Formats: sequence, C-alpha cells, structure tokens
Amino acid sequence: MINQDAVRVDIKDNTATVMLNRPEVLNAFNRDVFLGLQRAAREIKENPEVRVAIMTGAGEKAFSAGLDLKMAASGGGLADIFPQYRQGYDLLYGLKTIFTAYEELPVPVIAAINGYCLGAAMELILCCDMRLACEEAVFALPEIQLGVIPDLGSTQRLPRIAGPGIARELILTGRRIDAAEALRVRLVDHVYPKDQLMLEARKLADEIAAIDPLLIQGAKRATTLALSTPLDVGLRMETDICLGSGSGATIGAAAKTFADKHERPTK
Repeated sequence: MINQDAVRVDIKDNTATVMLNRPEVLNAFNRDVFLGLQRAAREIKENPEVRVAIMTGAGEKAFSAGLDLKMAASGGGLADIFPQYRQGYDLLYGLKTIFTAYEELPVPVIAAINGYCLGAAMELILCCDMRLACEEAVFALPEIQLGVIPDLGSTQRLPRIAGPGIARELILTGRRIDAAEALRVRLVDHVYPKDQLMLEARKLADEIAAIDPLLIQGAKRATTLALSTPLDVGLRMETDICLGSGSGATIGAAAKTFADKHERPTK
C-alpha cells in the first residue's frame, strides 16, 4: 500500500510547496517518496494556477538523507514504480525521469535545503532552478563509498553547475561539505539562518509569481537550454522563445513602462 503522505503538496497563492515527509528517517527516499515526487510534478504541471514551486523537507534536521538504505538492502520495491520496465537500465533510467520532471516543469522550482542533503537528495536539488540552504545544511554524494557511482543524474548536472573539477572531487571522494563551502563552489545560490530559510524562499517565490507567467516560462526554457546547447544554437532558440512568449510584441510598451517608473537622474 502506498503512503500518499510521503510527499505532501500544498498550493497557495500561485505557489506549490512540495515537502518530503518522512522526518522519522530524515526524509529518506523509498518507493513512496519516488512515487510522491512523480505525482507532485504531474500535479504542478497540470495546474495552470501554479506559477512557482518550492521544494523542502519536513522536520528540523534534513532536506533528505538520500536513499533509504534499509529499503535498498531488502529489495525495496523500487521496481514497483515502473513495473512495466525491464530491470537494469530501463528501471534506473525511469527513476531519473522523476527528477528530470522538475527540471522540465514550465515553472521555476526553488529548493529550500533545511539540513542534510545527501546522495539522491543532492541529485534532486540539481534539477531545481534555484537552491537556497540553511547554515546547518550538509551536502554529499557518498555513493562511491558504498561501491557504486551516483546514478540519478549528478555526474552530468553537477559539472554544469559547479564546474568539472569540484564535481569530480565531490563524486570521487564522497566527502561532505557544509553550506558555506556549497555556496563557495556555487552548488547553492544563497545561505540563510534556518529560521529565515522558508521566509526567503517564499519571498523569492512571490517575486517570481508576480511576473507574467508566460515570460517566466519562456525565460526558464531559455536558461535551461544554455546548459546543454552550443551558443549559436542557443541564441537562435532564445529568439524563438522570446517571440513565442510574446516578448517581442510587447517590448516597446514594456520599455515605456520601465522608463516611466525609473526616470533618469537629473544633474
């Protein structure tokens, strides 16, 4: 039986809050969490009222400690997520698509990392558009110390975000870094005291939600393309996205409005 409460989704004021909700095991990923994340991504995608999403973890200690090792040791039921898939490559790639769904959502996703963020959890936040962390947050990809390589996307996403040298260092050693180091290597974008983390995440979400959603969606598509597209191709696709989102038709009016609001200083 699936625990529908393993991932909770709360939609309010055009913002969807996705909460990993297994605090008794530091929000570790089991079958129910994967299925919950899959369901939450679909719910956000299919709700036109949602303009931005925030992802966080329940409790005071962790965003998530990563894969539930007890579940993995016992077989864990991960095959139940995609029972129609073959074991091995198809199943593992299917799990990756759950994380990729957040990268491909039409709305921006803000990760509010409120503690431990290990293994699969760190691979999940790499799919988010912005990453905010509390001062107590701890990050690691410990898979190599367990006899495997990270297999939910971090070998491809982390080099694009933090650079190949730092990515290799974290992946090849499995060592932990704190929030200050994560900020220094650009794994996260901002670090806040724990009691301010969700306030800052909601403030950022409100700022985004106040903007025309077509523009936000177009800007997200364009900036996501920049991570995997040659510059010349990206510039042409940016032009197409700009026109498709209505930006080209309204640029004159937008420029006049901006000029009216921001008068040039007089001597």
